[in-house]
Amino acid sequence: MRHLRGLAATFPLRATLALLLGVTFAQPGLAQPAAPPPPADPIVAKVDGEEIRFSDLANAAQELPEELRGAPPQMLYPLLLDQMIAGRAVAAAARRAGLDKDEAVRARLRRAEEQELQQAYLSRELAGRVTEERIRAAYDAEIRARPAEEEVRARHILVPTESEAREALAEIRAGADFNAVAQRRSAGPGAREGGDLGFFKRGDMVPEFAEAAFALQAGQMSAAPVRSPFGWHIIRVDERRASAPPSFEEAREALRQRLFEGEINALVERARSTAKIERFNLDGSTPRAIDAAEPPAAPAGRPAAPTRR
Repeated sequence: MRHLRGLAATFPLRATLALLLGVTFAQPGLAQPAAPPPPADPIVAKVDGEEIRFSDLANAAQELPEELRGAPPQMLYPLLLDQMIAGRAVAAAARRAGLDKDEAVRARLRRAEEQELQQAYLSRELAGRVTEERIRAAYDAEIRARPAEEEVRARHILVPTESEAREALAEIRAGADFNAVAQRRSAGPGAREGGDLGFFKRGDMVPEFAEAAFALQAGQMSAAPVRSPFGWHIIRVDERRASAPPSFEEAREALRQRLFEGEINALVERARSTAKIERFNLDGSTPRAIDAAEPPAAPAGRPAAPTRR
C-alpha cells in the first residue's frame, strides 16, 4: 500500500470514489455486493513483465479506510489497479535509472524492511493476548476495589514573593473578593477564572500545596501564605468530595493500552535475550569493561507546571 499512499496526490482514490458513488458508501450492517471470486489468482496486469494479480488488489483493498472498503468492488478494484500500475511503472523507471543500487536508497529500504518485520512479528505474537477477559480481570484487581479518594476544589492566588502574598491576604481579609484579587494579582493557572483549579486529588499537586489545601475545610482560606517551588500561594477550598473509582468503560482503554505495552515490552526483552548482542564504541573500537556497563537511569525531574504535578 505504500505505492497507493505515495501516489495519493496524483491519483486521489478517495475523491474519485466520492464522485463516482455520490459519497454513498455503504453503511455498516448493510449487505455489500461481493467481488466475484476468481478461478484461482488471475493476473490482472503486467508492468514491464512484472505481474499484478487479483490477490494484490484484494490485499490493497483491505488496507483502505473503512468507508472506502464499502465501495462496490466493480468500481473500487479498477481504480486500485490504475494506482498499482502507476506505482509499478514509477518503480520500474527508478530501477532503470539505477536508484535500486543507490546506497542511500538501499539503506532506506533496509530500514523499511526491518520496520515491517518488527510490526509483523509483534502483530503475530500479540494476537489474542489482550482479551476482554484480561482487561476485565485487571479492572477488578486494580480499580474496582479501590477505595474512594478524597478530592478538593480550590482556588489560589500565586505571586512570586511572600510580601506580595501577604498583601493579597490582607486585602481579602479587609473584605475584597477572593476571585477579583486572583484575577488582578495571580500569575498562576486559572487566574482569569478567579484562581479556580477545579477538583484535584492530593497526588495531583506538589506536596507543599497539597498538604495546605487538604488541611482546609470547604469555605476556609489559608491563614498564611504557602510556599511551593512555584512561588507563594493564598489558597481557598470551595468544596470537598470523595471520588469514586472510574467505571470499567471509563478505564477500559487505558487498561488495554497498559496490557499491550506490557506484552510488547516482554516480547522485546525476550527477543533481546535470545539475540547475540555485541556493543562497540561509536568509533568502532571495543569498549572497556567499565564502559560497557549500562548508565544509571536519570532521576525524574519535577514537571514545570505551576502547581499540578
